[in-house]
Amino acid sequence: MSQTSDTMELREEDIVAHYAAATAMVQGFDHTPRIAEAKDAPVAEKSSGIGTRRRFRSTTPGLVTRRTTRSEGVQLLARIEGADAGDDLVSPAQATVLHGLRRAIAIALTVAEQYADRTGLADLKRANLEGTLPAGKTAEFSEFLTAEALVTLFVFANATAFLLAPHAGEETVEIGEVEEVLTDNGTLALHGALWELDQDIGLFADTEPKLVATVLAFAEALMGKVEARASTAGRLDPFTSASWTVEEDGLTIRGFSPARKGKSSTLTMTFKKPNEVVGNHIAKYQSMKLAKMLMAYDFDRKLNPFAELGGFIFTFMGDGAPGTGKTTLIQMMAGLINDYCQVAGYAFRYQNLSTDNIDSYQGKSGQNAKAFINNVIDPGVIGFGTIDDIDQLAGKRGDRQSSAGQLEITAVLMESFAGANTVVRGNCTFGMFSNYPENVDDALRQRAGARFLVDGPQTREDYVDILYLLMGKNHDIPVGDHEVFSAQEIKKAVAASFESHSKPHEPGLMNVFDRVSSQVGELDTINKLGTYLKGIQEADSRFTGRAIKNITDAVKVRAMDFELPDAWMENPELFLQKDYDTKKAMIEEMRQPITVEMVIQEINRYADSEFRYADKSDEVAIENMVRDYARQEQAKKRYLEGKS
Repeated sequence: MSQTSDTMELREEDIVAHYAAATAMVQGFDHTPRIAEAKDAPVAEKSSGIGTRRRFRSTTPGLVTRRTTRSEGVQLLARIEGADAGDDLVSPAQATVLHGLRRAIAIALTVAEQYADRTGLADLKRANLEGTLPAGKTAEFSEFLTAEALVTLFVFANATAFLLAPHAGEETVEIGEVEEVLTDNGTLALHGALWELDQDIGLFADTEPKLVATVLAFAEALMGKVEARASTAGRLDPFTSASWTVEEDGLTIRGFSPARKGKSSTLTMTFKKPNEVVGNHIAKYQSMKLAKMLMAYDFDRKLNPFAELGGFIFTFMGDGAPGTGKTTLIQMMAGLINDYCQVAGYAFRYQNLSTDNIDSYQGKSGQNAKAFINNVIDPGVIGFGTIDDIDQLAGKRGDRQSSAGQLEITAVLMESFAGANTVVRGNCTFGMFSNYPENVDDALRQRAGARFLVDGPQTREDYVDILYLLMGKNHDIPVGDHEVFSAQEIKKAVAASFESHSKPHEPGLMNVFDRVSSQVGELDTINKLGTYLKGIQEADSRFTGRAIKNITDAVKVRAMDFELPDAWMENPELFLQKDYDTKKAMIEEMRQPITVEMVIQEINRYADSEFRYADKSDEVAIENMVRDYARQEQAKKRYLEGKS
């Protein structure tokens, strides 16, 4: 696998050099728990010396209880060998887990060593051992050791999850929060983590499938805990700004981002063909284009030429009334990507975030949302993530009816879609769908870079086509004077749809457009277009700089207003298997110049949607108030009648 310019290779000989230390940790060491309490883990005979004291935690807030703890022998090798109902021989699954843990520890120690060399921590360690560390360097030394511990823990958990994920079965285990997270130095941090993993294996892994599930659950929980700690720690830029690759395993380490095997998800949905989507011309056209855009992603460079050139849709919002075809659109797009990936030999991962992910436990909903994001953005796959009925799933800030779990999901989605650490590689896209987009938090809705109005069939021809489609074949009713699906010819329908946005659709936006046009004349310069945008902002204060960015992104999409040829998707040698620079050049040749008409149409399309959402939101609020007043009057009338 070729590497990107910012990626360094972890040499195999450097990793193997740490095998002796990693093996020693797996075989056994002593550890005195400092934060966590020993769990009720049954001890297997093969793992003598492991404590079995009952776990105790004070329930009095603020109470610190004094504990005396003894060193506990941690023997992961014996613990794992005992997770098979007493079989004396080590099974393939047990051996896989042991080898995976040893290699993950060795990889973590190698990265920690490189971090120490890059930052000067190695020199500070030597000075400290020799007793020559200057007093003024003590605080800096402590900060670097904390950073080293966090790096070591995350890389260990990341590598463990990556190496063992292909061996996971259907079993799942809930281990709770990881507590023994120590940040004194890298070695002690590993001892604390392995001590707690040993405890969890003894408590939960009574069968081999649960052994793998327990280790994976622990790795995921540890990554989450360390990532949260790292958000407030210093000295981590040398780790987060670089990346390493382990060629032997296909593992890439990029800061505190989980790496996962390029494994496809199993899809059980019913796919739809484009001609089975009636109406929704722009939404259908953009979905078809986006499906092909994803296929331009280069797995070696970990980047998509469309993401570099502009015009890639990372997030989009599909809104429309119930029954207008949002689910059908999802089925069509997922089906296209799935078929293209099968031809190219790429791993495709589809996942939907649903209301099932809202959990009553504090923080769990956010964890579910973060896991959803991480599964889809995995740079080793082509990803498509959907959030259906997002108005029910993500809470609106300031709305007292929004649960804590819904607000957690909102926070995760906002950070993931347009946060400080968001990286758009072009291997995945997220679609948010709603019947009531006006109920979606304004800031979250504006993170949708594109708007797909899913308005269903509109014309007489559309209704004839959808009736013909849904009637099936079990009849002999003649079609009559109608050419089936001719109205669904995508090029002609899309051109008409875009042309219709040369003027606004919503009354509020029409007033702004007419007023600005009367003042400055035809909108044919950047200055006049900017004046129009300012007029929109004066009418709707939510029309901020993010809205302008979304509009310019949509304009760049229009500059890429072409579909990659079907032949490129059917024969991988024509495009998909080309190197990154060749694919980029092929795409650049097809790019079209941006015109004033494109800019006006995209301003109107985006602003129309915002005005539509605002009008709906206001109308709903007014209707609710009128309904409340009517109820009050009726209640007052009944009350007075009852007293008389």
